[in-house]
Amino acid sequence: MSEVKVRSTKLKFKGEKTKKKRKRDHDDDEGAGTSKSKRRADNDEDLDTWVLPESAEQIRGPTFIVHPSDPSPVSINFNSTSNRIVVHSLDKDTSPEEEPPKLLDRTPSDVAQVWVTTRVAGSATINLRTGTGEGKFLSCDKHGLVSADRDARGPQEEWTPVVFPDGMVAFMNIYEKYLSIDEVAGGTLALRGDSDDVGFRERFWVKIQYKYKKEANEEQKKRTEVTDTTVNEASANKIHQAWGAGRSVVSNQDKKDLKRAKKEGRLAEALLDRRAKLKSDRFC
Repeated sequence: MSEVKVRSTKLKFKGEKTKKKRKRDHDDDEGAGTSKSKRRADNDEDLDTWVLPESAEQIRGPTFIVHPSDPSPVSINFNSTSNRIVVHSLDKDTSPEEEPPKLLDRTPSDVAQVWVTTRVAGSATINLRTGTGEGKFLSCDKHGLVSADRDARGPQEEWTPVVFPDGMVAFMNIYEKYLSIDEVAGGTLALRGDSDDVGFRERFWVKIQYKYKKEANEEQKKRTEVTDTTVNEASANKIHQAWGAGRSVVSNQDKKDLKRAKKEGRLAEALLDRRAKLKSDRFC
């Protein structure tokens, strides 16, 4: 009986390099080296895990956006054939015999469910580009119409993510309106971008890959270290403006002027004391 090869179901993205596994030449090398390799492999696998962002700065790279709609949660998909945004029921991805996973345990099973988040360094806004097809940007016009048919980014393709304490995310457009799930004719769901306030329809669960969250944390740590260093240097410069670690060091001429001033001051005090004494003797 021939061996049946199981095809990998891991989701891959365009341009992602496939890592080749290296086989050890000698079994005698097992031990500490093997444990280290295993830990490294585990860490590499963990980097691809889908996690929730804790801050807006962590939303980057492949992004999975879902909404806890009832009766079925939905994901925001892009159909590259029709070039249209699709609000996709996640329950369609499971068979009737299977118990659907919890919402926060769900991960994308198709590239159509993945958006690629990019941002200009130092900017609070992000761009959401489709992960399939030619890479179209999610945009919203002044009437609240949401589409993904732009090849280039502009003001209407800018979104400001707002992360709430419970981990959910709202997306504000350039018109300071919020992205939301809206029920249209026939009971189907669609995206709108004209909500003034954030309620249930405007709150989404967003998942990113852990390696991008780690990357954002490392960048934040570096920025904090630079800021702390700058503040410490500024404080040190303020305290040690003079030479000698805070001890005032003056020139020889300054020293002479100080001595002369002190001497003149003492002479003035002595003269005043002499005048006071003479005046006192006169009235005695």
